[in-house]
Amino acid sequence: MRRLIGAVLGLALLGAARMPETFPVRLIPGAFPTDRQPDGNTVIFEDSHGLIVVDTSRHKEHQHAILELARSRGKPIVAIVNTHWHLDHSGGNQELRAVYPAARIYTSKAIYGALDHFLARSVENGRKKLADPSLPEAEKADIRLGVEAISDRRDLLPDVPVTGTTRLAYAGRALELRLAPFAATEGDSWVYDPRARIVVAGDLVVLPLPFFDTACAAGWRQALQTIDRTDFATLYPGHGPVLRHADFSLYRRAFDRLLDCAGSPAPKRACIEGWINDAGPLIRDAQERRQARDYLDYYIDAILRDPTKQAEYCAPAAKAG
Repeated sequence: MRRLIGAVLGLALLGAARMPETFPVRLIPGAFPTDRQPDGNTVIFEDSHGLIVVDTSRHKEHQHAILELARSRGKPIVAIVNTHWHLDHSGGNQELRAVYPAARIYTSKAIYGALDHFLARSVENGRKKLADPSLPEAEKADIRLGVEAISDRRDLLPDVPVTGTTRLAYAGRALELRLAPFAATEGDSWVYDPRARIVVAGDLVVLPLPFFDTACAAGWRQALQTIDRTDFATLYPGHGPVLRHADFSLYRRAFDRLLDCAGSPAPKRACIEGWINDAGPLIRDAQERRQARDYLDYYIDAILRDPTKQAEYCAPAAKAG
């Protein structure tokens, strides 16, 4: 009997030794205020080697929260994943690498075209606005952050380009970085942890509404279909609260219906209210409903119903790197 107990105990210990380590996944929530530019969500994976930071946000306070977490854990930031090049997701790269210069950046090559086109125009327009004495100082502060981030090309470009499924070592296994071409941007990277059944979607999922500023609608629709077919239980969006798979499926259906409406002769107001109704369980309060209505009032005409914009955003901006 003692031999049997010892054998069973030995097998149990051997099994425990082979069990992969588990670590918490942390969310630093972004913000979508009415009086300044937004900050995207930051999701942080931790293992025994260090922290993998997914999206670095725009404002200093948010970046300080990331650095404080790294300090409190006593571990370095070893990798930065930018889900896309919008500055509310990549604007803190420089601040993080000033403290952790060995951190490698993983993102798609879409940043090259963005720097030469969309972001170059943003810098030009921003400098003109900064010369306007009537512009509120809070707005000028946001513009300066943007100009500074865009001017620091080195900390926006990928050390490891995400050109397809790219594996990033994590906790004895790998996170999968997947590419969604021509979606919210020319190249969106989203993160999948198959064992934990977690997706970090970046701006492929945004609440209280999708941000269509640089969107290829058809490619974005396809990207959401791909995510919906993925085996996950928890999804971290680029903005807004954590979703279950069932919540995401509701989001995807609402997104499809919004695109269908925008592509039809239906009145714009009907499309806007259709989104509010279809995504209603995911929109938290009256302020978010107002934000959704205000932004969609612009996006439907200026982006979704503008064939010139869709042709621009559904084609490469420039040769990458």
